[in-house]
Amino acid sequence: MAFSISVNGTTYEVGAEPETPLLWVLRDNIGLTGTKFGCGIAQCGVCTVHVDGQPVRSCITPASSAVGRQITTIEGLSENNDHPVQQAWIENSVPQCGYCQSGQIMSAAALLSRTPEPTDNEIDTAMAGNLCRCGTYPRIRKAVHRAVEIYQGSKA
Repeated sequence: MAFSISVNGTTYEVGAEPETPLLWVLRDNIGLTGTKFGCGIAQCGVCTVHVDGQPVRSCITPASSAVGRQITTIEGLSENNDHPVQQAWIENSVPQCGYCQSGQIMSAAALLSRTPEPTDNEIDTAMAGNLCRCGTYPRIRKAVHRAVEIYQGSKA
């Protein structure tokens, strides 16, 4: 079956079964490999993308449910890796192995789009569904706070 989906502002015609997870359509059909496979049961957050601005686990989201919606992957968050969250991640040396980072960044960006100045508790709650085997949680929280400062500085 073929259907069209909009990813990072581009419409793609994909040939896939409607129940194929969005993750595999993004990676295998479209070639956007920044979104990673982790657990396959929506428990680790590695596969997080935005659908109409909301963070979703692409490993369990049927690709057909994205028809008519706007999908944003890590590749589409910014053209030059200059999104405030990406800048803050780099400044704070958040990644160790890096595997979970695209999902972490997408969750953090979604948090800041709905809560521009989150508390530590709000950050911890929003990021709780993203697991990091390297344990960089203190740096993640620090980077989210830094991203707030970058956002605020860009508005001044």
